[in-house]
Amino acid sequence: MGSDVFQPGIVAGRLDPESYADHFSDLHPRLDPHEALVAADRCYFCHDAPCITACPTDIDIPLFIRQIATGTPDAAAKTILSQNIMGGMCARVCPTETLCEEVCVREVAEGKPVLIGQLQRYATDHLQEQGIHPFSRAAVTGKTVAVVGAGPAGLSCAHRLAMLGHDVVVMDAAAKPGGLNEFGIATYKTTDGFAQSEVEWLLKIGGITMQYGVALGDGVTLAQLRKDYDAVFLGMGLGGVNALDATGADKDGVRDAVDFIAELRQASDVASVPIGRDVVVIGGGMTAVDAAVQAKLLGALNVTLVYRRGRDRMNASVFEQDLAASKGVRIVTHAVPVEVHGNGAVREIEFEYVDDNMKGTGQVLRISADQVFMAIGQRLVDGDLPELAVNKIKVTGAGRTSVDGVWAGGDCASGGDDLTVTAVAEGRDAAMDIHAQLTGG
Repeated sequence: MGSDVFQPGIVAGRLDPESYADHFSDLHPRLDPHEALVAADRCYFCHDAPCITACPTDIDIPLFIRQIATGTPDAAAKTILSQNIMGGMCARVCPTETLCEEVCVREVAEGKPVLIGQLQRYATDHLQEQGIHPFSRAAVTGKTVAVVGAGPAGLSCAHRLAMLGHDVVVMDAAAKPGGLNEFGIATYKTTDGFAQSEVEWLLKIGGITMQYGVALGDGVTLAQLRKDYDAVFLGMGLGGVNALDATGADKDGVRDAVDFIAELRQASDVASVPIGRDVVVIGGGMTAVDAAVQAKLLGALNVTLVYRRGRDRMNASVFEQDLAASKGVRIVTHAVPVEVHGNGAVREIEFEYVDDNMKGTGQVLRISADQVFMAIGQRLVDGDLPELAVNKIKVTGAGRTSVDGVWAGGDCASGGDDLTVTAVAEGRDAAMDIHAQLTGG
């Protein structure tokens, strides 16, 4: 770590080039063929396997692992992708430790699960790197569907609809596709431009037209989409960020964690992204952990993550919490922000400790900070949805909204759990329901 790490203020280039390369390398390097065979050999190929039930996309996990074990990784990839078309990204970012691997029989018996996530990545990478797209379109139906949002839910929905023979137009407010996968996930979890290469591979199905710089209420209205298309799917995610309820929150150096993560993901050189000497992250979810860990990896000397409840109530998994701690992030719980101190720019942030009922104790904590990242939840920017949404779009069944011909899924819809894999499942299931409606099935 370079000597300039101790510089106060928000500066770029705190570390030497070798440190950046090491810090932002792949969190879980891909298994080689021998490692994959050894890992696959640990699977019991359970009947009524609990790992399938725990997977939001219902992948037949014992089947794809058996296919890897028998030397057919491309067949394994097709098994995965038939249920989860973004299985490559999900293999990188899914909290498998609280989903499929948590209920693995080997985990329950021995405390060491089958490496389901890494095996999934091994298979999907093997196929996608060959440029193979294992699915083909059905006969064209003549029906057209508008998909708003090019994130996991929207792309999953679009792919399934295109595969079923419908023509799909995907619109997104950003200049490139991917949504959360491209702009909202830690750099060390998805390296080498994988998010974009996965989208390019997904689009090989054909029948999908992409439009960028288009958002509801800014360039297009829901009424117009309903008029111009046979069905509409809304998967635009949550574009707004909750405000920090603390005096002085408008000071320089206080910013949204999601913006910081997006800036880092889009940077051609991570060393160019400035970071403070003393960084405080407010929140307890995956976004908070991603921001805190990456602040440390960029060379911040002191990084403190502060959450208003106990660690057992954090949305970030225990694995993510332990990862943060292993990187030197200090985690403070049961504390809420009260005031941001400083003359124009943040210099300190004051918290009050609270009990389990969120009642103030009168005890305060002041933490030095030249940079504060807020990761306290996101909200829907409704744009053109007053009849559909208050905080999120209310849906029933496979993503049906209260407006005829309109479906929704992913983070913008009610009932989700803010995971890429759940968004993919909701987009897929909505596509099947849309297909049934359009074909009278």
